[in-house]
Amino acid sequence: MTGSFNIKNTLKQNMMLIALVLVMLIFDMAIRGSGRGSLFDPGNITNLINQNAYVVVLATGMLLCILTGGNIDLSVGSVVALVGAIAGTLIVNLHVNMYVGILACLAAGLAIGAWQGFWIAYVRIPPFIVTLAGMLLWRGVALIVLNGLTISPFPTNYLKYFTSFVPAAGSAGAPAPSLVFGISAALGILIAVVFVVSEIVSRAKKIRKKYDTTPFPVWICRLVIVAAVVVALSFLLGSNKGIPVILILIGIVVLAYSYFTEKTVPGRYLYAIGGNEKAAKMSGVNTNKMLFFAYANMGFLAGLTALMCVARFNSAAPSAGNNYELDAIASCFIGGASAYGGTGTVGGAVIGAIFMGVLNQGMSIIGIDANWQRAVKGLVLLAAVVFDVVSKNKKK
Repeated sequence: MTGSFNIKNTLKQNMMLIALVLVMLIFDMAIRGSGRGSLFDPGNITNLINQNAYVVVLATGMLLCILTGGNIDLSVGSVVALVGAIAGTLIVNLHVNMYVGILACLAAGLAIGAWQGFWIAYVRIPPFIVTLAGMLLWRGVALIVLNGLTISPFPTNYLKYFTSFVPAAGSAGAPAPSLVFGISAALGILIAVVFVVSEIVSRAKKIRKKYDTTPFPVWICRLVIVAAVVVALSFLLGSNKGIPVILILIGIVVLAYSYFTEKTVPGRYLYAIGGNEKAAKMSGVNTNKMLFFAYANMGFLAGLTALMCVARFNSAAPSAGNNYELDAIASCFIGGASAYGGTGTVGGAVIGAIFMGVLNQGMSIIGIDANWQRAVKGLVLLAAVVFDVVSKNKKK
């Protein structure tokens, strides 16, 4: 029922999380040594969240594509640019109702994803070719819509849904620092308590049904660490401007897709397809439908990312979304997704996204040249994929 404690397996399963902690500590020491504050300064933590929210959302969608057999979507950056252009045209230029504009943008992203999903799932054109064509096509359409120009600024009512903080500033101005800290801390403690209770209930159900469970020492350590991180993060954010609304949004996305991939039948189908598509099809799985879903969903999340990005930059620009697809793909592989498909978790993709964000921010604060930053990220991605391939070869 309960597996024996195996420290080697535990370390292997949490390798990237351990690596993330070590990298954060190393950067923190380097930043402190250079006299530039700390990586854990409240302002730096807020910036880390705001600057990498798009990576988390895109990596969540990209994971579903990768699960189906190591497939990727190269077009997401261009889709972000096009949907952003649509948002700017509708909301700024044509003064369309904000909520109608948001729904139209999400629908546009979904339609683009469905278009690509059709060719991939039902015509069986390789995803690499379809999405490479999409990368060129949608970027071109974005340039046509924008006519090569940048659209700005967006209405304040729109920006508040993506760039404000909890508690929000009222008509009298920004709330008192004590109120900001109190509300942020209370929310953090509440989330930690809910997490601990849900984990206890979940473990009790598994034990009652005689399912395998995580070794008790590992489970306890995980509970304590996650709860402590949540509370500490809320304290840090409360010391600055409060909890960013964008953090709440990506939290909802991560929780929803974690539940979908781990607790629902369609979510498990994605893993089955990546493990062996022919066997999954013979078992009754509609593989074409699931492939179509993965890419349609990717388009939808790219549309959501576009809405986040135009709010963050307060503009819709032709250059928006450059290399976003590479950040999302790298986050998934660094977070443990297999290059062959069938393996990976949303939590792992989030860890990979944070890892990439910490690398970017840490090297930027220290003052490392942008060219070296790219080289380091490339080496990290290669190392993650090599580790995956070597591990699989050893098992064989």
